[in-house]
Amino acid sequence: MNISTIPSIANRAFRSHSFCRMFFFLFLMVSIPTFSQEKLAVIIDADTGNEVDDPYALARALLEPSWDILALNATQWQASHWAEPQSMENSHRLNQVLLGHMGLSVKTRRGGAARMYDWGDLAQHSAAAYEIIQQAKKMPADEKLTVIALGALTNVASAIYIEPAIESRIRVYWLGSVYNFEEDILSKVDFNCVMDIRALDILLQSTVEMHIMPLNVAGKMTFTFAETSEQLAGKHELGDFLLDRWYHHLDGGRKERVIWDLALIEAMINPQWATTKLVTTSRENGNREIHFYQSIDVAKMKTAFFEKLQSFNDD
Repeated sequence: MNISTIPSIANRAFRSHSFCRMFFFLFLMVSIPTFSQEKLAVIIDADTGNEVDDPYALARALLEPSWDILALNATQWQASHWAEPQSMENSHRLNQVLLGHMGLSVKTRRGGAARMYDWGDLAQHSAAAYEIIQQAKKMPADEKLTVIALGALTNVASAIYIEPAIESRIRVYWLGSVYNFEEDILSKVDFNCVMDIRALDILLQSTVEMHIMPLNVAGKMTFTFAETSEQLAGKHELGDFLLDRWYHHLDGGRKERVIWDLALIEAMINPQWATTKLVTTSRENGNREIHFYQSIDVAKMKTAFFEKLQSFNDD
């Protein structure tokens, strides 16, 4: 071998080795999932101004590290006899107040100002509805956007009415209705149903994956003011805000409340503390499969909630 060819051979070997290392590095970068991809993509749709429970549930959801909350939507509760003149706007404002107390920056979207229409274009065209559409379309083909609805289904139903193609791109978790598990009877006369019964019917007749926390199950999530005050008072401004909301709401001064929405949030975060039943609904209710929560472990959920809120300043 000519001694002058040795450096050339060495250079080719070095380049080949470098190429292999670069290829291996790129392979790892593509193959290993990022942490952001592991988070659950969530939009929350809430009538925050309606009752005391909403801010409690929203605070817990916003503190959940495994969720990526893309937007916080406001929904209307205009049909209520206790409704403020602009119920959706009131909820939108409270969403921003809550985020301010938590020091968080999350998109807030206004929903429809009233229930869906009776004829013509039934949809309430709103920033909230189009946010659901936009985020659903962004989801990878094998994943779904999770929409948590804590009030009337106006914004969610409007979104799928406007863009039916997203029915297969979202899953909806909703607090509402009453389900008799012994006789398999679905009742739809509770608050969240009657605030927009047309919106509920659109969801029931759709192919959207649905998970429902009925009120006869969520109703077991009771808090007393004494225990809530002991756990939250003076700990931080978020806790003080939640207590102030309890005492100065429209029906303030109550010694005990059902914190309805928190039952659904905790059941989603800790599915081991809840049982579900897959139900095939009757023909007038879509004749379709829906996952209904059948029971919850209230004690464990309450403990987890207070522990999470107490550690708010540490997160």
